[in-house]
Amino acid sequence: MKTPIQELIEVLKIHRDTAFEKAEHFKSHDVEGMYQWYDFRGQTLNDAISFAELQLEKEKEVMCEFALKYAQADRKEPCETSTQLVFDETFNTKER
Repeated sequence: MKTPIQELIEVLKIHRDTAFEKAEHFKSHDVEGMYQWYDFRGQTLNDAISFAELQLEKEKEVMCEFALKYAQADRKEPCETSTQLVFDETFNTKER
């Protein structure tokens, strides 16, 4: 399972990679205006990816705090699990 932000990051990366591929295509065919447009688009998507990755960290904190509070309320005892562990177990965060 992936979070909505993780899915967004994946889609943004696909669009970024496509933009850079098109930029290289137009660069090699000496079409300067199109090269610059697609290169700019790729750079803009890099900025969006960076912002989304920061949002992912916030999303992680909020979701894990909620999960830990829910687990503690359910057990009526302190929970020793870290928020990072809960997030990693809930969402497959390893790169594929």
